[in-house]
Amino acid sequence: MTNTCATTNNACADGPRTAVLLINTGSPDAPEAAAVRRYLAEFLSDERVIELPKWKWWPILHGIILRVRPAKSAERYRGVWLPEGSPLIVHTRRTAERLGEELGEGVRVAWAMRYGNPSVESVVRELVADGVERLLVMPLFAQYAAQTSAACLDKVFETLGALRSVPSLRTIRDYHLDPDYLDALAANIRQFWREKGSPVDAGGRLLMSFHGIPARSIALGDEYERQCHETAAALAARLELPEGAWSVSFQSRFGREEWLQPYTLPLVRELAREGLARIDVVCPGFAADCLETIEEIGDELRRAYAAGNPAGVFNYIPALNASDEAVRAYAAIIRRELSGWL
Repeated sequence: MTNTCATTNNACADGPRTAVLLINTGSPDAPEAAAVRRYLAEFLSDERVIELPKWKWWPILHGIILRVRPAKSAERYRGVWLPEGSPLIVHTRRTAERLGEELGEGVRVAWAMRYGNPSVESVVRELVADGVERLLVMPLFAQYAAQTSAACLDKVFETLGALRSVPSLRTIRDYHLDPDYLDALAANIRQFWREKGSPVDAGGRLLMSFHGIPARSIALGDEYERQCHETAAALAARLELPEGAWSVSFQSRFGREEWLQPYTLPLVRELAREGLARIDVVCPGFAADCLETIEEIGDELRRAYAAGNPAGVFNYIPALNASDEAVRAYAAIIRRELSGWL
């Protein structure tokens, strides 16, 4: 995939001198083993993602993981692939396009993937070549973690460090308690409940599942766990959920190392065995639906719950994606961060 200007309101050349760059994690170029192998090789080679010495990690990565995992992961990607491509890329591109319309003629909105295409380097170089003088970088991760937000910013800094002329730079570190972000999450959930009813009324619970990270990351100084719990508590307050009607968990564990707990899958299995009548799962840390939400939560977790409680009701509440609520929230955050530039 090649990068577009990711804007609907300006031509690439002779456009605005102020730009916003949205960055998400990334996705393979195709749901095929070779493409997945390239993607995983880049993703899992980042020392921000895997904090192990190369002498210890690289034999595992190149000797085992990149030989075994691509074919299995490609099959999973095929199950969620959209006609336009990877869900993560499709939703991120649509978000950027809609934000370009919302922010108007004075701001160019671009998008990139930290791993895979369009790459951060290619998009940043294009923006600079087109004359952008002021750049706001927004990693699409509300809760800060070294493995996500910092990894995105690393690549931006690395790219700019190789250029002769660089733009003025601002970055958005996190927005986990931003009122517009929280309002968007709450509105998204309320809309779902208007159609399906509230799990609280059915004797159920709202589970807020965040992407997990190794537990030792917290000891090393990451604020991620605290920020996830703060987001969850603030969202529960906006939804006026009583105590016991909501929980927090962490998903997508990789490897044998201890990660943040409780783990989503074992928790849901336990709740199903206990006879919880209904569980609605939302993933507040995911800006766009992707393999980890569609397949891991919407499919795998649904089956696990049904196995333990066949009579129960399981719902996955979609991510914000390119919804009206998301666009309004991101636009409000961006306008504040662009203060003095426009």
